[in-house]
Amino acid sequence: MSPATLQVDVIADLICPWSYLGKRRLDDALTRVLGPVLVSWYPFQLNPDMPASGMDFDEYLRAKFGEREMIEPGLQQLAAAGRAVGIDFRFDRIRRVPNTLNAHRLMKLAEEQGADTTGLAESILRAFFTDGLDVSEHDVLLALAARAGLVPKDVDAALEDDLSKQLVLSQEAQVRKGGVSGVPDFLVNKRLFVMGAQSTEILLNVFDRAMFGAESDLEVSPTLH
Repeated sequence: MSPATLQVDVIADLICPWSYLGKRRLDDALTRVLGPVLVSWYPFQLNPDMPASGMDFDEYLRAKFGEREMIEPGLQQLAAAGRAVGIDFRFDRIRRVPNTLNAHRLMKLAEEQGADTTGLAESILRAFFTDGLDVSEHDVLLALAARAGLVPKDVDAALEDDLSKQLVLSQEAQVRKGGVSGVPDFLVNKRLFVMGAQSTEILLNVFDRAMFGAESDLEVSPTLH
């Protein structure tokens, strides 16, 4: 990797609306970077104890946030924020909240095979939030993997291999040990840590400081740690 490469490590869950917003804002920021960029994805499960079969969406919302009428304004705000970056949040189509372990395992397979992990993350997030698909279902993951150029037999093998499961869980344990308790988060050039789905402008600020140091004319973001 060139010393001039901008490296961004993304920590996200693939059913987190804020992770989707953060991903799109990151995409926008990266279009303004002139040099080489390397983006890596790290797993995080918002619901690590979620049953493999998932949970009814309305039941999940009630258990975590209260009655639907109370959180509806928040969902509408998310939908508006999504429209601003080209995301069509369709909460009305979501029936179940899935366990995301296998989706993260698929991301690891894509990384190992040199596939476009950011493109695959987009496909998984869109499948859940726009199409209302259960991204824990094997057939759904196979279809998404095929779009990323992954071979079905390799996907089957990865999802049946306990080693891939342990790899994801180990990486997640490492990021939690590092203090991560919510997503998305972005580690830029292994130096600057950004919490939350920050604006494109803040991300560009961070990129500038990571590449050119503290002498940057841009202000320090309060989201840096």
